[in-house]
Amino acid sequence: MKQVNLGPNEIGVPAVVLGCMRITEAENPVAVIETAMENGINFFDHADIYGGGKCEEIFAKAFKETQYKREDIFLQSKCGIVPGVMYDFSKEHIIKSVEDSLKRLNVEYLDSLLLHRPDTLMEPEEVAAAFDQLAADGKVKYFGVSNQYSRQIELLQKYLRQPLIINQLQFGVMHTGMVDFGLHVNMTDLRSVDHDDGVLEFSRMNDMTIQAWSPYQYGFFEGVFVDNDKFPELNKVLQEMADKYHTTKTGIASAWILRHPANMQVIAGTMNLGRIEEIAKASEVVLSREDWYGIYLAAGNDLP
Repeated sequence: MKQVNLGPNEIGVPAVVLGCMRITEAENPVAVIETAMENGINFFDHADIYGGGKCEEIFAKAFKETQYKREDIFLQSKCGIVPGVMYDFSKEHIIKSVEDSLKRLNVEYLDSLLLHRPDTLMEPEEVAAAFDQLAADGKVKYFGVSNQYSRQIELLQKYLRQPLIINQLQFGVMHTGMVDFGLHVNMTDLRSVDHDDGVLEFSRMNDMTIQAWSPYQYGFFEGVFVDNDKFPELNKVLQEMADKYHTTKTGIASAWILRHPANMQVIAGTMNLGRIEEIAKASEVVLSREDWYGIYLAAGNDLP
């Protein structure tokens, strides 16, 4: 398993994270956790809203049945979304969300906590107070954000004692806005529009690790592009690359993200044991520059 450095403190973590949004009793969660661990994936991503909190409970119950201990894993959760109602970065909500997640996960601390989606009513002083309390109480080790752009991060960081070391963003072969903008500088086409405030370069400059969510999806949860008849040219090239590098199309889609020098992590949300294994193995694949751009172009992108 390829290792990457998380944040400026160079905390060694696997390049692949297991996203637990889809974990259920029916998926044999014990086997899912054990397969991930056996393949070097000891980083697990949660959120308080996944399954209405049920996913954290299922994970905790299953983890207890494995041979592993709390210190063997890196446990991450997110908070800040009140589904269908609002976003809430108040001190009260953040602290309660963490305490509830700790109870459901049956642990004493989170390795990392992310603020899930931006709250335009955020008062950074309240977030700072919440983070200070959580850190002082030993309930959270590291902090980050999710789906935030550069100036939102800068505003929040101004008030925090703790560095924000993670930003979870959608990125993959079929969601390339962060890359498009940087390639189409000084152009007037649609790909030259910066939707994300230069967040890719900002992350690299500030030692923030980007965690790529929905790496195999196109659109906003519209579907998977691998083996999808809507994308024949892309799948043709993915298969050619899979044959060349002795992996699978999903593996190549993962390797494409990990090839970027931004030192990203891939969040694999699959509960399929075979796919977990193939994604883990593909973390060692290093695409050539030519092959990386070949996949980018096959996905329907262009170069100026």
